Amino acid sequence: MKRVLIVKVTSLGDIVQALPVAADIKRAFPGVEVDWAADEAFAEVVQWSTSVDRVLCAPLRRFKKARRWGDFKAIAASIAELRAYRYDFIIDIHGVYKSAIIAFLARSSKRIGYQSQDLGERGAAFAYTGRFGPRPLCDAWHGMRISASEALGYEVEGPAVYNLRLPEPATAPFAADSAPVAALFHATSKDDKKWPLPHWVAVGRELAQRGFHVVLPWGSEGERAEAEQIASQVPGSTVLPKLSVTEIAQMIDACALVVGTDTGFVHMAHALLKRTVMIFVATSPDHCGIDAPYRSISIGDGRSVPSIAQALEAIDYVHSESHVSAMQHGSAAA
Repeated sequence: MKRVLIVKVTSLGDIVQALPVAADIKRAFPGVEVDWAADEAFAEVVQWSTSVDRVLCAPLRRFKKARRWGDFKAIAASIAELRAYRYDFIIDIHGVYKSAIIAFLARSSKRIGYQSQDLGERGAAFAYTGRFGPRPLCDAWHGMRISASEALGYEVEGPAVYNLRLPEPATAPFAADSAPVAALFHATSKDDKKWPLPHWVAVGRELAQRGFHVVLPWGSEGERAEAEQIASQVPGSTVLPKLSVTEIAQMIDACALVVGTDTGFVHMAHALLKRTVMIFVATSPDHCGIDAPYRSISIGDGRSVPSIAQALEAIDYVHSESHVSAMQHGSAAA
């Protein structure tokens, strides 16, 4: 096998958690070229993966919102790039119309997608010449690895490998001699996923007392206002300026701890091997959570609001000195 195309178009957290599929394929088939089709908004994240050889992208999301002629021309141009190679396999691990159309337009006689009951949009089935097996009983992230392995005929081995290499920042996100930094990702794409602001204040205060410099990123004006509310009650905390996706990733990479709701940047923190606590209020931790012994943990049941005590217990789990020592000892033994 010489070349494989993975189709996973959006969104940030899903793309981050799908990256181990590329690493699995590289391990199973040394020398294979792995291409990836994504929306332009998330292409840079895929480009950070050392397991992906070529990233194909188009401004699909932007065109859907604005219907600009320039974006339409960019999409048309991307089709030629998509068809530049013939693929041995196309693996659509997204399963909606837009990913199916990409799979259909690319050149291959083997286009594999989900079974109808597992598709995000059932009409996407038109594009496929073969189907994955039934969705396995595991979280969504491991499920993608299983589906791809079944389609290509290899065994999934070991924990997920993300292989992210970020570009070097122009300037260090934080001073080298500053206190350890804890980032609180309080913002979410949906209101029902929010954790109460008083809870963020309580956790922020506790982290400040423990010697952390608490920082608060944001994406919209409403999120900035909420960040300022939290910061006004957490001594020494900082509301960060507006940052790009790359700048946020570089900031995360410089942090000692990340606490946040079920959002893409918190998934990124997990993929960057940071000590991470993910808080679930309205989504399923069993389906979308993160977990790595002593490093990443999900809290909440997806039906109720996790308590402050639960969050602090989780922070202790991922950041206690005994667990840090245990991880270092394990690494040395390996």
